[in-house]
Amino acid sequence: MARENSLAESWNAQPIGRVAAPLREQVLASLRQAILDFHLKPGQRLVERELMEQLGVSRTTVREALRELTSEGLVTVVPQRGAVVATPTPDDALDLYEVRAALESLVVQRFIERASDEQVRRLEQAVQGFADASIRTADIRQILAAKDKFYVVLIEGANSTALQQLLEGIQARVQVLRATSLSEEGRTFAAVRELQGIVDAIKERDAELAARRTTEHIRAASVTALHHIRSGD
Repeated sequence: MARENSLAESWNAQPIGRVAAPLREQVLASLRQAILDFHLKPGQRLVERELMEQLGVSRTTVREALRELTSEGLVTVVPQRGAVVATPTPDDALDLYEVRAALESLVVQRFIERASDEQVRRLEQAVQGFADASIRTADIRQILAAKDKFYVVLIEGANSTALQQLLEGIQARVQVLRATSLSEEGRTFAAVRELQGIVDAIKERDAELAARRTTEHIRAASVTALHHIRSGD
């Protein structure tokens, strides 16, 4: 009889190899990426024995990785079920989007203060790449990857390690919500227009306008994601 909720059905992981990075860090990175790529979906149980078999590591290593993912908000420990991939509640999602809006607005302001003209051009190119991906494919992972290139340039130009660490943590926790939002019909093209508006303000070096448009972009995304959560989709 097949085990209920078997990880092998959704995630065909390779055993962790012995490379320079500490084993715990390799396991942590593998699990985190599987969650962010939706191979491990919200609500899915993370059974220690299955993870040990999939990754070829000890129970201690698996537990350490799950503990770290729990602190990051990607995993939740549920009584009588154990570790599961986190599913944000509507209240959690609302708070995460508000924090994200505040952080990204600040990052945009720092970008305007510190970025070179070349980085501004690359930011504009990243939005065009996102637009092209939105037309080319309906694969939400490819669309998210294209949009993430915008944030790579934005963070680079903002030149703040503290803001980068905070934003990356929030982005990881709202990855499922971002995918839900961008899956809504017409939302991807609206997001392209919103990012273009942000870049236009950045090119004018108008920090106040760019920050306001960033907040509007995040809140527009939150409306769609929260609708799906509350409707049970």
